Amino acid sequence: MANKLSAVIIMGLAIFSLVSVTSATSGTATYYTVYTPSACYGYEDEGTMIAAASEGIYNNGGACGQMYKITCTGATNAGVTQPCTGASVTVKVVDLCPSPGCQGTFDLSQEAFSTIANVNAGKVDINYTP
Repeated sequence: MANKLSAVIIMGLAIFSLVSVTSATSGTATYYTVYTPSACYGYEDEGTMIAAASEGIYNNGGACGQMYKITCTGATNAGVTQPCTGASVTVKVVDLCPSPGCQGTFDLSQEAFSTIANVNAGKVDINYTP
């Protein structure tokens, strides 16, 4: 009996830890079109599935090279009422999106943004996970 109870408790903890690790955080995304130089890599070409992170995520360069899976969850304005494509994109952090000019949690490359949303929306609500 004790072995069965221990097994149930261990299984429950394992499931709980998986759920907490995979929980997405909500934020917003915008896009940009000039990719170099970047705060992390200067003039090195890091491809097009890239992003600039807001100061909280950037963490004084600690986020450089980290990958994030980003999914559009909805519109932030009335301009494009259904902007999301239904797809997700994985981007590499290559730059800082400094405040006060930064308008989103992530400033995605135009190619990454267009994977998850209509670029005419300009800014969308997102969920993201490292």
